[in-house]
Amino acid sequence: MLQTPHRWIRARHGHDRRRELAAGASGPLLASLDAHRRRRGPYTAAGDLLRTLVPEARKSWPELVSRHEVEILTLAPELGDLVPAIRHAPAEPVPPEERIRVHPRPGTLRFAHGLVEFLHAYLDRLGGGRRDLLIDNLHEADPTDQELCVVLLRRADRRLLRLHLATGTEPIGDPLGPLDVSLPAALHRYAVPVRVTATELPELPALPKPPTLPGTEPATVDDPAVDECLARRFVATDGTDDDPRVREAYQRLSPERRAGLHDERAARLSGPGDWSPGLGLGALAYHAEHGGDPAGAGAEALLNALDHCVDRGFHHAAVDCGRRGRAVVDWAGQPERSWAFVDRMTISLAELGLPEEALGLYQEARAYSSSPVVHLGAAYGIAVLHIRYLSEGGRGHHAARGWANQAVALARCLPDPVTRAVETVFHQNGLASVAVHEGRLDEALLLVGAGLDRLDLLDRELGAAGHVWLRSMLRHHRAQVLLALGRYDDALSDVEAVIAADPDRPEYHVDRGDLLRRLGHPAEAIVSYGRAMDLSAPVPQTYHHRGEARLVVGDVAGAEADFGYVLELDESQLDAYVNRAVLRYDLGDTDGAWQDVDHGLALEPDSPRLLCVRAQLLMAEDPGAGEAALTELVGAHPLFPDGWAARGVAGYERGDLTAAVADFDRALALADTPATRLRRGMALVEADRCEEALADFTEVHAATADPAARRQIGICLDRLGRATVRAG
Repeated sequence: MLQTPHRWIRARHGHDRRRELAAGASGPLLASLDAHRRRRGPYTAAGDLLRTLVPEARKSWPELVSRHEVEILTLAPELGDLVPAIRHAPAEPVPPEERIRVHPRPGTLRFAHGLVEFLHAYLDRLGGGRRDLLIDNLHEADPTDQELCVVLLRRADRRLLRLHLATGTEPIGDPLGPLDVSLPAALHRYAVPVRVTATELPELPALPKPPTLPGTEPATVDDPAVDECLARRFVATDGTDDDPRVREAYQRLSPERRAGLHDERAARLSGPGDWSPGLGLGALAYHAEHGGDPAGAGAEALLNALDHCVDRGFHHAAVDCGRRGRAVVDWAGQPERSWAFVDRMTISLAELGLPEEALGLYQEARAYSSSPVVHLGAAYGIAVLHIRYLSEGGRGHHAARGWANQAVALARCLPDPVTRAVETVFHQNGLASVAVHEGRLDEALLLVGAGLDRLDLLDRELGAAGHVWLRSMLRHHRAQVLLALGRYDDALSDVEAVIAADPDRPEYHVDRGDLLRRLGHPAEAIVSYGRAMDLSAPVPQTYHHRGEARLVVGDVAGAEADFGYVLELDESQLDAYVNRAVLRYDLGDTDGAWQDVDHGLALEPDSPRLLCVRAQLLMAEDPGAGEAALTELVGAHPLFPDGWAARGVAGYERGDLTAAVADFDRALALADTPATRLRRGMALVEADRCEEALADFTEVHAATADPAARRQIGICLDRLGRATVRAG
């Protein structure tokens, strides 16, 4: 039975939204939240929710809080003193100017999924039926909170949680950049819209009444004293009050008086009892930006917020802070801050699909600055844009190599010997990245190796030991190059060294798991994937990789659970549908396999792997229809080996051995696998071609030690009259 649907409340003014939010909540209240990004920036609503729930959860279920430490401390860093960290402090702090980690744009989705997992577990332990969660100002929320609400709308167990989400009446636009999840689409799909009848604006609170002189009119709402009072109310709500009378009164004040109110509010929020990291991303930056020193205190606050957002992959907020910061500084008066805003926001622009804008900022910096540091950073950044982000028309390896070489040349001219050596190593690694994209792997390997050798020399000659972050980056890069060269053991050695130096990066453990799988150690790979999961909020790809490793070790139930969880996190993961469909087909779960095939084909109607499973499912219902589907499949995808192998099985089962062997031949020409070779051997035996079958079974047994192949070798030898020859 369908559970009570979520509600989407639309009203122009906050007083109407708040009234309807409260009226529609029929169960116990989990929390009532204001998502306006001006309050605390990214994860304003999510952070408030965690600050409400975690203290009590820590007392009752400390293991639950520990399990979700990554999400909790990312969304609500104020809880750092309460939540026990499972990560270690880095061996060597990385200064802001040397931060190089790039968070891929969809990365915040994992935090949203992690919070949903926490909420489900929390509410299940809490008991007492369904709770109501009220969220206002969703139309003014940062994209991180909007993304969270999309995930909640899709995944929230409505037996435990009902959402009441309130927005304005104007259409909600999706954030800039390529789209992962859409709030408007999710609201229309998962929530029932609630039309709210607009009511009169509420009566304003008691306002000062200046003395009325004889013969004059009483004070009105546009009197200076009244304006001051209403403007204070606007500033006290951190600019979130949508009452037009309040906003208009604020605008009527002089610029100097408005700035003074912002400075007063900033001072209050910065007090020991009020300040928190979240405020620095929202209210504090807003008030400093509009206070009496926008180019000084304002720029500093926005730069700090920008750093925080870039470090955590909050790219939309980073771009917002960067643009606002650039509006209060200029190259003539503040060249260093102007460059800082450009340098730190460009990667977020690129990740949001705006590399041309990032390129324009780099060119602006080169035009307005003669600083070697600026030209060095711009050259490196432009090289990265060319190899990673620019469209096909603008991407060029030749241009990237030129910019990367310019960065190396500038680094070699720096005056301080230690800085010169470190910067040269760093930017030669950038040149190595260009070489990788060009397919010049040997050159990349030499460049990265030379960088590591130079760091060792720096330690010996100048006593400048350290640079753990740079060594880890170089070793990790070298591991990726070695992987591309097929040198898996060497790549694993580098990854192991990186993990030893920096054990709490989940992506390193994922890389280790991938390499262990390639080297034939799936059980160890499963352990590595598990460690990555402990260190990160849920990432679909990690669970998918572990599912594949579990299949290899025979953990069918675990593999099915992992593939299922991948699809719970992301319904668009085609590979998970394919793998689970194949798994369910092999287990005889035809209903489940059909469901996965149908969902997967809705995403990619021409997927050969899914069409192959579909044809095999049809074979069980109607062999003729199934074989016809396989014939259509190999006609449309003649280079797909599994299609030929499946049609070979179909031919074998209906007794057409000649056709079966021919199909197996085609499959093996495309991909020589033991399973297909074993099947061809079986068909060859039935066709009384035992000499050829013996060659197939012998090769399969040598590669896999499969007992079935060994038995078939004995059968062939017996038929050939060579039973006395040892089989094996």
